[in-house]
Amino acid sequence: MEDFSLHILDIAENSISASAKTIEIRIYEDQAKDLLTIEIRDDGNGMDEQTVKKVLDPFFTTRTTRRVGLGLSLLAQAAKDSDGTFDLKSGPGEGTTVEATFRLSHPDCKPMGDIGQTMQTLVVGHPEIDFLYDHKKDDSTYHFDTRETGRE
Repeated sequence: MEDFSLHILDIAENSISASAKTIEIRIYEDQAKDLLTIEIRDDGNGMDEQTVKKVLDPFFTTRTTRRVGLGLSLLAQAAKDSDGTFDLKSGPGEGTTVEATFRLSHPDCKPMGDIGQTMQTLVVGHPEIDFLYDHKKDDSTYHFDTRETGRE
């Protein structure tokens, strides 16, 4: 994937496939620390320990229509390529949390991409899902939460 917004879209779609009702997306860009952190958390079905161990294998998928599951493995590789980290926490009935960090100045650190369009695609395409989005860049913060819109 060419930018982080596409990684976020892919992982959020995985969350929706796992019956998530709420998806939290947090992005922290800290120029002083040369650090980008992306965290995606959902309240979906979660994964058992065996699945968590397999999920970074690009040839493992729980889907029946496609034989590969590249999303998480590509994000993990992108983090590794830019001197970052990747962490996945999940449990049956507990949802899933994905956190990846990247060194912003690393030549292999991908661009953010059109995160606004990604969020619009998710919110408009899945009105039944509650999305919380926080994006902090140095001292500036952008926040929205579809639960605050009063939609029923």
